[in-house]
Amino acid sequence: MARPRMFDEERALEAAMRLFWEKGYEAASTQDLCEATGLGRSSIYNTFASKHALFMQALRRYLDTMAGGQLATLEDAGLSATERLRALFASVVDIEEGNRREGRGLGCLGVNSSTELAGRDPDVAALLQRDLERRLVSLRDVIAAGQRAGEFSRTRRPEELARFLNATIAGMRVSAQNGADRADLEGIAACALDSLTT
Repeated sequence: MARPRMFDEERALEAAMRLFWEKGYEAASTQDLCEATGLGRSSIYNTFASKHALFMQALRRYLDTMAGGQLATLEDAGLSATERLRALFASVVDIEEGNRREGRGLGCLGVNSSTELAGRDPDVAALLQRDLERRLVSLRDVIAAGQRAGEFSRTRRPEELARFLNATIAGMRVSAQNGADRADLEGIAACALDSLTT
């Protein structure tokens, strides 16, 4: 009979996600994972199979959590399209400010993983592509609604503008990693919103 697990798997996964977010996949050693989760090597491997499998679960958790909050904001029918996008940008700024360490933000585990792994890890690339597609659909829908309501210019297609806003958000997160403060990030967001009306 198998012994019951004596730890909280969700808490261990959360701790591993945080470690990968702070250090990246390659720089996070098995010893680092043991220290972050409070688990021994055998418990990590018995529960999660491998460092890569643990990383994939952590990345999926991160992407689903972030997407859940962003999609709820973008799908809030009680707000205008402009208000929804403004709230989305405000949440990005708040997240970056809340995760600031020594004057720098942690950025985004998705963006970090894209630059570190997506070009050579098809599993990571597929997971990031799935996340990208759902975010682009939500952004496109909000932009299209804003264009129909006369809030945004119709000069560009909603799909193009969705990619632009997505790239802007990724850029904000990288900027936060490089030391951009709240005022800098809010300025970037304001420029992005202004660009929709011209």
